[in-house]
Amino acid sequence: MAERAYRSLRDRLIMLEIAPGDPINEGEIAADLGFGRTPIREALKRLETDHLVISYPRRGTFATIVDIGDLASISEMRRLLEPLAARKAALNTRNIDRAAFEQTAQAIARFSPSDGRELLLEYDLLVHRLIYQSTGNPHLEETLIRLDNLATRIWCLVLGRLPEITENIREHVDLLEAILDGRPDDAERLTSQHIQHFEATIRAAL
Repeated sequence: MAERAYRSLRDRLIMLEIAPGDPINEGEIAADLGFGRTPIREALKRLETDHLVISYPRRGTFATIVDIGDLASISEMRRLLEPLAARKAALNTRNIDRAAFEQTAQAIARFSPSDGRELLLEYDLLVHRLIYQSTGNPHLEETLIRLDNLATRIWCLVLGRLPEITENIREHVDLLEAILDGRPDDAERLTSQHIQHFEATIRAAL
């Protein structure tokens, strides 16, 4: 239950369904998820480590503020680690979830702007998590999930100011295919381009 509570709260915080700075009411969340308070408290401890919530003595727990100034430091780490993850996934094709890769690529290829930008961001999260999971390196996976979560919060914060972002997400189709085909050089290159494109798109909106 603690894991389920963690994942549910994590995704609400990432997609800003729980707004930056909002208080986290353990009782309301426990009732909403159908859990007791203990799993919620365990989840909040992990989320504080992820920099998604912050606790203050005698005040309670709050969703962290999204700091646009963090973009440079987050992107610096992602430029180094994301291409590595894609390369490792492409070298690990025997152990990846091929069906999940193929279905995700097909879903993104079929996407229409009328489906909504929120769905695009969900696809973006899904692609990155699939790749991280496929590296065979749990420490790399954990680090990249945290960085991608923080980057996605920034993306959500400026979403209304962004131009059309469909092509940003469609870049993932070629990347997923490169991994499926076992082409590590292409996977590394495409990932590097995607991270740079993401940062440039966000900075243009600021």
